[in-house]
Amino acid sequence: MQSFEPELRNRIIKLVKGILAQNSLSADVAPSAKLVDVGLTSMDMVNLMLGVEAEFDFTIPQSEITPENFQSVETLERMVATQLRLATAA
Repeated sequence: MQSFEPELRNRIIKLVKGILAQNSLSADVAPSAKLVDVGLTSMDMVNLMLGVEAEFDFTIPQSEITPENFQSVETLERMVATQLRLATAA
């Protein structure tokens, strides 16, 4: 699973940078940086949620759509990794 984590983080960062680019913004997206601080709006968060679902091919459970899970790349990465583990365990 270790080799999977950097790829997971890179895919999430790519999604965030793609949304920023749509808004004509560019930012260095550090894994611990708050997504609102790098320029994401509440509408961008919705797009990010949809992007994560499409990128990783799963539906985020309603209980996981929380401000805490969408604070940073790190928090989003943890939530996605947990959901992927649950999906493969099922």
